[in-house]
Amino acid sequence: MAAPCPEDPSLERHFKGHRDAVTCVDFSLNTKQLASGSMDSCLMIWHMKPQSRAYRFAGHKDAVTCVNFSPSGHLLASGSRDKTVRIWIPNVKGESTVFRAHTATVRSVHFCSDGQSFVTASDDKTVKVWSTHRQKFLFSLSQHINWVRCARFSPDGRLIVSASDDKTVKLWDKTSRECVHSYCEHGGFVTYVDFHPSGTCIAAAGMDNTVKVWDVRTHRLLQHYQLHSAAVNALSFHPSGNYLLTASSDSTLKILDLMEGRLLYTLHGHQGPATTVAFSRTGEYFASGGSDEQVMVWKSNFDVVDYGEVTKVHRPPATLATSSRNLPEMDFPVPPGRGRSQESVQSQPQEPISMPQTLTSTLEHIVGQLDVLTQTVSILEQRLTLTEDKLKQCLENQQLIMQRTTP
Repeated sequence: MAAPCPEDPSLERHFKGHRDAVTCVDFSLNTKQLASGSMDSCLMIWHMKPQSRAYRFAGHKDAVTCVNFSPSGHLLASGSRDKTVRIWIPNVKGESTVFRAHTATVRSVHFCSDGQSFVTASDDKTVKVWSTHRQKFLFSLSQHINWVRCARFSPDGRLIVSASDDKTVKLWDKTSRECVHSYCEHGGFVTYVDFHPSGTCIAAAGMDNTVKVWDVRTHRLLQHYQLHSAAVNALSFHPSGNYLLTASSDSTLKILDLMEGRLLYTLHGHQGPATTVAFSRTGEYFASGGSDEQVMVWKSNFDVVDYGEVTKVHRPPATLATSSRNLPEMDFPVPPGRGRSQESVQSQPQEPISMPQTLTSTLEHIVGQLDVLTQTVSILEQRLTLTEDKLKQCLENQQLIMQRTTP
């Protein structure tokens, strides 16, 4: 792990193109693409390379509420208020496969670490697990008694955590499909939840303005933060596991140091509620979106992790089951145009690639290409089915006409 950089987080780029509030963001594996969804029913793919045109994907019939890249980065999942999930191939064609099983708004979508399945959460009060390649719904988890806003797989894929308007966070065993534990400490709707990179803890955000961190082994409350002055809408762990990023309706982003149990930065960039945040896979960047229709990309400038070391530095948070309301912070306003130009951003020096890493990269590429081929075949099958249906309809119409004209 590289030594912490003395600079503060800096605003690098604004992406403007959505016509309504931004609801969700996610980086691809290699940080070359950033996906965002919006109340304007569109999905945007932004390229981190300067002067590259963005892709606008239109397919959903209502607001896009969630996006998530597959682990390989070759597929992109989205959920919508139109009750559907779509799996896209994130290229210029923007083709997608539709998944239907929910009966209300889909609030959350997240791929398992092996890319073979994904989990969704919905206003129909269920959490559903799907097969990516077989393109089918597998099973439901149905113990919540109100809308489910978020569901995520654990890093090893064995557990699922969900957050609901019934004020609970539930931990599920994927194999037995049973609820292992319910966390009931939130005083309002629970808006977002995710696993710490170590898999030993979860963090949840709520409409009660708080963020809570629990140990999933002992179910003990480890940390409690009441730092925002309005609902906390989303959160994201730094891949090192040392920091937690939050977005709030008070228009700010906050960066928490989990090892020290204190607030590091408050970032002012969005005009109006900040609705979503996500770290890149290496932690070098993070993105945020807001009701101001803007997507912002920030350079972390702290605790930058070498890509090859990301999986080796996960440490669980320090135990601190107390409010952090009065802890010191660095207030960091970001006036328009403050950030450096994208051209000045240089990637971290790369370590020499060993043979095992090369092999892993090759296998990931092959799996990614198989993902794309599977989705392409599915799209072709859907088109063929539509063509057959149209031909049948034409033949039926022709037969009716012949019957009417036959004396």
